[in-house]
Amino acid sequence: MARSKELVPGVGRLSRSAVFARRGLYKGLKKSDKPIAAETPVTKEVPVGGDKNGSTRLVPTKKAPRFYPAEDVRQPKKSRKSPKPAKLRSSITPGTVLILLAGRFAGKRVVFLKQLASGLLLVTGPYKVNGVPLRRVNQAYVIATSTKVDLGDFKVDEKINDAYFAKDAKKSSRSAEEEFFEEGKPKAKAAFPESKAADQKAVDAAVVAAIKKTENLQKYVKSSFGLSKGQFPHHLVF
Repeated sequence: MARSKELVPGVGRLSRSAVFARRGLYKGLKKSDKPIAAETPVTKEVPVGGDKNGSTRLVPTKKAPRFYPAEDVRQPKKSRKSPKPAKLRSSITPGTVLILLAGRFAGKRVVFLKQLASGLLLVTGPYKVNGVPLRRVNQAYVIATSTKVDLGDFKVDEKINDAYFAKDAKKSSRSAEEEFFEEGKPKAKAAFPESKAADQKAVDAAVVAAIKKTENLQKYVKSSFGLSKGQFPHHLVF
């Protein structure tokens, strides 16, 4: 705590990681491997005299200290909490039209399909109607409307889960020299996978067919949500 001024006794101004960064020990880390020390047994067998003492006895190889430090070493508190998926709001059911409140498609209306294992909501525009593809959204950033799309017996394929949306962890193959001579040109975008495009079309076909059964529902889903001057969302009924 020498580099971190104490705000109150026992509480420093900087965290342990910040103090470590200021010390700069990470710059000179030794990479030489130390020889592996031979493991010493925890106990050893010692002969004991006397007919009724069993002739031998197991005793610890390292004696316990007679005295203990006045201040214990701080140990991080173990959390017993385990992450659980958020409980789905009762107003959100398959086919419910939701209004997105944040992100790239804020203000768009989307159709809810199902809740994923992570607790996120799987929604679609559909893409053919308003340009919103299959996406995962947090239910904290949506408004559930009373409008519903009757999807019938339609169920989303099981392969569309949280792992389906994971990005490929691939490093760039371009060298620094190639990037320099490209004079700041943007990187070429990778082609969208054909398999995902086919999945989008399959989901949209069922959702669009259900939307067309109700008059003006397609125009409603295509329109964007917005508030006029003097309007407040907590005063509106969706």
